Amino acid sequence: MTRRVAAIDCGTNSIRLLVTDLDAEAGTADDLVRRMEIVRLGYGVDRTGHLDERALSRTFAACEDYAGVIAEAGAEHMRFVATSATRDADNAAEFAAGVQERLGVRPDVVSGSEEAALSYAGAARDLPDVDQPVLVVDLGGGSTELILGRDGRAEAEQSLDIGSVRMTERHLRSDPPTAAEIAACVTDVDAALDRAQVDVGAARTVVGVAGTITTVAAYVLGLEQYDSFRIHHAHLAVADVIAACEAIIAASVEERRSWPFMHPGRADVIGGGALIVARLLARTTPEVLVISEHDILDGIAWSLA
Repeated sequence: MTRRVAAIDCGTNSIRLLVTDLDAEAGTADDLVRRMEIVRLGYGVDRTGHLDERALSRTFAACEDYAGVIAEAGAEHMRFVATSATRDADNAAEFAAGVQERLGVRPDVVSGSEEAALSYAGAARDLPDVDQPVLVVDLGGGSTELILGRDGRAEAEQSLDIGSVRMTERHLRSDPPTAAEIAACVTDVDAALDRAQVDVGAARTVVGVAGTITTVAAYVLGLEQYDSFRIHHAHLAVADVIAACEAIIAASVEERRSWPFMHPGRADVIGGGALIVARLLARTTPEVLVISEHDILDGIAWSLA
């Protein structure tokens, strides 16, 4: 028996919707709708601890749009998950009330640990046969989740307060960033990775998910447009990924926006995310990075199965 569900993932940079038919017995999903809007909900939160009113307005407009899509699709169950930006904000109650008014559900403001578990559940469910254990890296706008697991089960997870938006706002203020800014960002990222309790060096397979990593994959693949089918489960040489990250970091925002696969709302912050990818991969041992288009959004959906 299938169940039609709607999952919403509201992060620091984007808000995404998935409407899918789940068959829990067969373990299959038939996706009907996948949508993303870049609303930059976490704009300035690292500095102010407060959700910006314009960012709230953009997010609420996306919620109103999604409400219509969900109603038209006839989803029976819905879950709205909010992550890093909302965890850090002192006006999260205003955000929660606005979401409930428009969608009829209160957002689950999940902990970093639960965010990591949902990401792993989404990414690991349909992985091809890979060496175990698997490290899933979910790099968002405000945080990066590291989840180490085996045979579909997470064994250790941690959420680090380093993400594409947070690192860009904190360090990469020039366009393109200066060598001093990049060095400061590297120091910050390395310090966070040094504190990580998840042993990234133990992974036999590394899987990267979410928009920064999939966009870096599009760069490596030389795509003329963003193509989820070519990106999903692509196996990329780590050396090529690190080289792509370095090129992205060095490019201006205008140059990044000229790349046909680049979402225009990601171009100004992807440098911070690319730097995290490069520094993290330098600590891992596999020579290949596996890319997945399935992530926390899919994990949210399956939590409703």
